[in-house]
Amino acid sequence: MARRSPKRVPRIIQGIVLVVLCGFVVIGFWLFDAKPLPSSPYSFELSTGRTLKGVARDLNAQGLLQFPTLFSLLGRLSPQSSRLRAGSYVFDAPVTPFDLYVTLFRGSAQQHEVTLIEGLTLKDIRATLNDESALKHDLQGMDDQALLRYLKVDLPLSAEYAIPEGLFRADTYFYSGGTSDVTILERAYHLLRNDLDKAWKTRASDLPFATVYQALIMASIVERETAQSQERPFIAGVFINRLRIGMRLQTDPTVIYGMGDRYHGKLHHQDILDDTAWNTYTRSGLPPTPIGLISRDALNAVLHPANTQALYFVARGNGFHQFSDNLADHQRAIQQYLRHSNGTSQ
Repeated sequence: MARRSPKRVPRIIQGIVLVVLCGFVVIGFWLFDAKPLPSSPYSFELSTGRTLKGVARDLNAQGLLQFPTLFSLLGRLSPQSSRLRAGSYVFDAPVTPFDLYVTLFRGSAQQHEVTLIEGLTLKDIRATLNDESALKHDLQGMDDQALLRYLKVDLPLSAEYAIPEGLFRADTYFYSGGTSDVTILERAYHLLRNDLDKAWKTRASDLPFATVYQALIMASIVERETAQSQERPFIAGVFINRLRIGMRLQTDPTVIYGMGDRYHGKLHHQDILDDTAWNTYTRSGLPPTPIGLISRDALNAVLHPANTQALYFVARGNGFHQFSDNLADHQRAIQQYLRHSNGTSQ
């Protein structure tokens, strides 16, 4: 009985297999072949919301990546393709397409940071964010009212002076390149809002504040009056005592805020007499808005003030203050401390 010859694989199939194998070899060489950087070090920004296809096209145009279509196709085949990480990327040595792919999806990008410090005004904040070159500057096209609407502010702002002054947590914010500056403020607003809600729930009884916004205004004044955290409950106590008896707050930082660009580093007697909505020498009660960003220390001091009868304080010249219960003692303290210093008195 004759033996049958084994069936031969058609040549067309052999050719296809050979082409596929060669393709994999070529792709393998390409994937692990490090090319020189366009410049050393080489950096690029990957902004939020970019697609891998668009990024691959940009990197190809900049000379970092060959075959951008193949690179984006590999990304589509990966389950990680939906987790492209925004940020600032820096390379100081030749990089392979595989290295580039892993870097983009593992998110080993540089993070930028911007710090909003206590006491900053809204004008200061706008300038600080505008100086951040890695941010997307959407804030430049938004006035205060548009920003309030974007943030969906639900605090009881003054109808006449509804501005987003003091409505952000003083903190350091990390972000990836291309993040909108408005996004930073949105995060800062919600963080402050959480701080206010938590602190308001545990406030001391019988405080002269109808709303947490009024407490925020007072905290912004306390923030500017002293940098000594241990003194803040006593500063807050003085101002709260004044509110209770209908005495004007008479605090210099509110006058300075109301002057705006007219203030050049020194407060004159005439400045105290010039009336603005924030001048607590010429107007009773709280000013209509905060005068800057607060710390949580200042907020806690206002909501848990020291048990004091003091109505006055004067700077000793060493960063601390002398507190007095009556005007006569206060005047003696002024003579004692202001004679040898440039301190302020309230």
